Amino acid sequence: MAVFKDIASLRQWRQNLRGTLVLIPTMGNLHDGHLALVRLAAARAEHVLVSIYVNPLQFGPREDFAAYPRTLDRDLQRLHEAGCQTVFTPDDGLMYPRGRQDICVVMPPHSLSKVLCGANRPGHFAGVCTVLSKLLHIVAPEILILGEKDYQQLRIVQQMVADLNLNVQVLPAPLQREADGLAYSSRNAFLSPTERRIAPLLAETLFDLARRSGGRTAVSDLRMAGWESLEQSGFLPDYLELRDGQTLQPLSVPQTGARWFAAAHLGQTRLIDNVIVP
Repeated sequence: MAVFKDIASLRQWRQNLRGTLVLIPTMGNLHDGHLALVRLAAARAEHVLVSIYVNPLQFGPREDFAAYPRTLDRDLQRLHEAGCQTVFTPDDGLMYPRGRQDICVVMPPHSLSKVLCGANRPGHFAGVCTVLSKLLHIVAPEILILGEKDYQQLRIVQQMVADLNLNVQVLPAPLQREADGLAYSSRNAFLSPTERRIAPLLAETLFDLARRSGGRTAVSDLRMAGWESLEQSGFLPDYLELRDGQTLQPLSVPQTGARWFAAAHLGQTRLIDNVIVP
């Protein structure tokens, strides 16, 4: 497995590459959900490159940038065992050589980025778009794979690629869950044993709301019932909303492609999830 730490050697490797290349961008602390993306990529293309970089631009001043798990040696071992051929591990000096205060940033579309997580995390999606734009220019993949757990991020990046005429296909990957239904996330490692037992109730609530959508109960009443259920279970919800799967605009009546979205704190850990309405 080749591990690149600088742009020049990566670009030289890329220039000599033949066949389709998939990029899977990550912040490391890899879990089985990430490895499912590697398997999907290997089935779609001849070459798979995983980037590992904890991007400071997408963390707010009161968020967990310093505490975010950095497990590079373990990550590389897991990728090697999964059959990944190439990894890019830049550092801050490579990605932001002049620092992070006076740089060009890629602004996300307002309608997609100021709702849901964007309402509570100002600047987060500008950081996501900026680092992904840089990675796409550095790696030049034909395909970019993003998981549907971060569904708002997926839609924003799809729009960014279209608006900036970037020559890459964005391939959504199905959301991966643990055996008890909890969506895979690197932040699950922050949960205490008690919190970990409670955490799957977030997904259970969303699946219940999705099943009940389209019946006689109003969406507002469903949302209120779901919110109360989460609070009673020990969550502190940020949002719980039914939204259009493309525009992310709120819906009062379910429609094709609609999704229930949720973000909630459990202890010190912020969890997100989404479920499509059948």
